[in-house]
Amino acid sequence: MVEKQFKIITSTGFARQATALVRVACQFDSNIFIEYKNKSVRLKGSPQSILDVMSLGIRPHTLFHIRIEGMDEHEALQSLEDHLSKI
Repeated sequence: MVEKQFKIITSTGFARQATALVRVACQFDSNIFIEYKNKSVRLKGSPQSILDVMSLGIRPHTLFHIRIEGMDEHEALQSLEDHLSKI
């Protein structure tokens, strides 16, 4: 299992990041979760994943965690980091 803390630095909201996170997560076999204020949502597995992530209510300038469990967890984390740094 790997886990990393991220901070939303944009002030325009989280919709774009949520979409990117779900899109990237679906490329990996590992279970990938986003956690915020003691709530956890799986980033892949249902067509509603983006809405599930948005329901967490992650605000600009706040911290959230991504937790990954699986065979390709390190590759998944690197890919998620790369995508979040571009947004």
